[in-house]
Amino acid sequence: MKKITLILSLIMLAFTMTTTAKDARLEKTKDYVIDVKVEGKSIGKISISLWPDLAPETVANFDNLVKTGAYDGTAFHRVIPGFVIQGGDPNSKEGPKSSWGMGAPGQKTVPAEFSDVKHERGILSMARKGNDINSGTSQFFICVADVPSLNNQYTVFGAVSDGMDVVDKIVNMPRDERDNPLKKVEMFITPEEGASK
Repeated sequence: MKKITLILSLIMLAFTMTTTAKDARLEKTKDYVIDVKVEGKSIGKISISLWPDLAPETVANFDNLVKTGAYDGTAFHRVIPGFVIQGGDPNSKEGPKSSWGMGAPGQKTVPAEFSDVKHERGILSMARKGNDINSGTSQFFICVADVPSLNNQYTVFGAVSDGMDVVDKIVNMPRDERDNPLKKVEMFITPEEGASK
């Protein structure tokens, strides 16, 4: 009986240590607001918290793109119910819809920064080019459901802290056969003043 109690105690201790370590990486955040517009009218805001201790290069790249206005006017070009909404391709600012999601030549790439954080509803993750895990650029996606098949395949770097109702509006918009919304869904991203921890 003492052996079983000891084993159970060790398992609980290991679980607590893992949970504490995971939580510590998620405590420091960089916070942003995504204003989502359709035909020039805001349909709501999505607040996101990024985790620089979990994915430092990815968060630094995202932060730089926000500061330079690179995301402003880009589209959520891929919306798949039960899966993700994806956006941030510079081609979607003014390029033909057929080029959305292809990425612009010469974009800086960011290496994969995998972790044990799972692709659950509300998670932000970096998209990539094909099967090259080290090809993150500006495109990112938000999970609209738990998607375990993406775990350890894409870099998790943040989560939605408020506004999943807006994410749900986006994913449920009418779309074409390529999962592009029929109306352009634009994003405008700004740092959330005074909110970074």
